[in-house]
Amino acid sequence: MTQADGVREAPFASSWRRAHLTVDQRVARGRAARREAPRSEHGRWKAASDRPDPVALLEEQAATRVPELVPIRYGRMLVSPFTFYRGAAAIMAADLASTPVSGITVQLCGDAHLSNFGVFGTPERQLIFDINDFDETLPGPWEWDVKRMAASFEVMGRFRGFSPNDRRAIVTHGVREYRERIRRAAGLGTLGAWYDQLEAGVLLNLVRQQVRLKQLDKKSAQQVEKHVAKAYTRDSTRVLAKRAATIGGDLRIVADPPLITPIEDVIVAGTEWEDPAPLIKKLLATYRHTLGSRGHPLEEFRYVHAARKVVGVGSVGTRCYILLLTGRDEDDPLFLQVKEAQASVLEAYVGRSTYPHHGQRVVMGQQLMQAASDIFLGWQRVKGIDGVTRDYYVRQFHDWKGGLDVERITIPGATQYARFCGATLARAHARWGDRIAIASYLGKGDMFDRAIAEFSAAYADQNERDYQIFTEAVNSGRLIAQTGV
Repeated sequence: MTQADGVREAPFASSWRRAHLTVDQRVARGRAARREAPRSEHGRWKAASDRPDPVALLEEQAATRVPELVPIRYGRMLVSPFTFYRGAAAIMAADLASTPVSGITVQLCGDAHLSNFGVFGTPERQLIFDINDFDETLPGPWEWDVKRMAASFEVMGRFRGFSPNDRRAIVTHGVREYRERIRRAAGLGTLGAWYDQLEAGVLLNLVRQQVRLKQLDKKSAQQVEKHVAKAYTRDSTRVLAKRAATIGGDLRIVADPPLITPIEDVIVAGTEWEDPAPLIKKLLATYRHTLGSRGHPLEEFRYVHAARKVVGVGSVGTRCYILLLTGRDEDDPLFLQVKEAQASVLEAYVGRSTYPHHGQRVVMGQQLMQAASDIFLGWQRVKGIDGVTRDYYVRQFHDWKGGLDVERITIPGATQYARFCGATLARAHARWGDRIAIASYLGKGDMFDRAIAEFSAAYADQNERDYQIFTEAVNSGRLIAQTGV
């Protein structure tokens, strides 16, 4: 173990880089890992005899969250087994800790379910497809991300009413794409692996090619085209028109309780936050230091207003704010999202982060895994209204962001989307992990693909059992759920 800022390095931290292994040695490392963790073993899932109560894990998370928002989280998870799965990263992390691993470490997303992939804009103003959520990122076994992703497609397929054979085919296509892309990355030079990305234009061309080959229906292709086109409209100007108005002569974020609460309705009189503007301006100046020492566009913006905002499913209850800033005038807006960064759900199983600041952990993990990252991505430590100091990360609220419409996706569309996600996850893992060893471990055959499809079906059964336990906890009054928000 090494020490960094008094924090123990995670036991899964990579050592192969420091040893500068040759290509042959890395290939041998992957093949040797098959003996320690046979690929077929990844298909097995059986709950441990001492498996934690899933509801207790959710209650443990709730203890550090905003109390009045926790029922919204439970209400969103209550909608279906699929939305429950989205919020159950902590539950699955505990389960994955007992599954076979090859011992090869990557930077994990930590919550690589299908809804955490999508399109967004790069600083070069290109639209790319990539992972877009890193709250749980930590170094760890690459298999965990693959299993979290693959099982999400099985759970989604059940939600959509797809047949078992179709669900298995969708999952298998996604995992096969991961395996093939990792093998492709293993043959690239170092910079080739780092520069690899999936641009929206390339994505659309692939979709159109699939239509010509009759491997994708026109309806699914039109949905992809529509989502990409819509993503280009999702920016701060659109948020300004939707979420802000002039009130009493001042530009303000409009209340939409309980999802959006203006900062003045959150603060407590008699505290240092009674007048939030000076404190927020000071915090923005400190956050600016995490963006680099050279000139930055943030310097041209001035703070206008802030509000607390409820986001996502699993994140509901963590403290999240949106800040409105303006540049040359009120028609030049910038919305920043300031989101609380708690300890990763993986920390109990792979060790603590080497970063002493969880916001920094999120930012650094994101920059390691994404092909390109937001220029406003930074971190901050804030003493809150309740006097408790917490870690946050900061990013643009909307920057050409678009995602999957789970409610309407077809079987061919889900198959193509699984391939995009598998390829993207492989690209992200290849940047920091030992892509050559992983490729050697996976091999040319489909043994691993089939094993993960089996695991996904078995774990989806587990997810449904957990969802039933969760539903019973709500019905009994143990948990309070607020639905419809």
